[in-house]
Amino acid sequence: MKKTIAEFIGTFWLVFGGCGSALLAAGFPSVGIGITGVSIAFGLTVLTMAYTFGSVSGAHLNPAVTVGLWVAGKFEAKNIPSYIISQILGALAAAGLLYFIVSDNGSPIGNFAANGYGVHSPGKFGLLSAMLIEALLTMIFLLIILGATDINAPKGFSGLAIGLALTLIHLISIPVTNTSVNPARSISQAMFVGGWAIQQLWVFILMPLLGAALAGVLYKNVLSKS
Repeated sequence: MKKTIAEFIGTFWLVFGGCGSALLAAGFPSVGIGITGVSIAFGLTVLTMAYTFGSVSGAHLNPAVTVGLWVAGKFEAKNIPSYIISQILGALAAAGLLYFIVSDNGSPIGNFAANGYGVHSPGKFGLLSAMLIEALLTMIFLLIILGATDINAPKGFSGLAIGLALTLIHLISIPVTNTSVNPARSISQAMFVGGWAIQQLWVFILMPLLGAALAGVLYKNVLSKS
């Protein structure tokens, strides 16, 4: 129960802090934080939750992370459903609260920071680019997580490495897909946008899971020293 509550709160914070910064602060007149600020915000959510709940649940905050750790032999299969359900529910709770806040002043929610490709990509990047970047960046993200949390890694720095990695990932890929690398984050926003966001959601579920699984295989069989 403690682990699932931690995953719920942690994923809530990731979506509320990351997507909230994109929706409320990125384009604020004259002082908006822009892509750089949103990227930092996503990194800070993971960094803070890693040090808050890392000792409780591992602070996965992401179904792809949970699956990747399982493939790498670092997580038990029996706990996958409860973790993923908690992550999705936490993300949905954050998206629901953001929906209320964003629409409170009568403004339309727009794309609601949902992930997309083609005309719904910030930079109008196509499907293949979206698939490639989501799989690749999720794979690298999982390799960083696995390496930073390995028994042989320097102690006390894993949260910093993981948070900075997510910041860099967003700096790279916000123009391409609005950056997913996290199916829970994508599901939560798409549920409130509907239409095109639901139709394109499969990319942001499948490709992060695929990238994470590839990272797990690579780390377990090639890179791990433990």
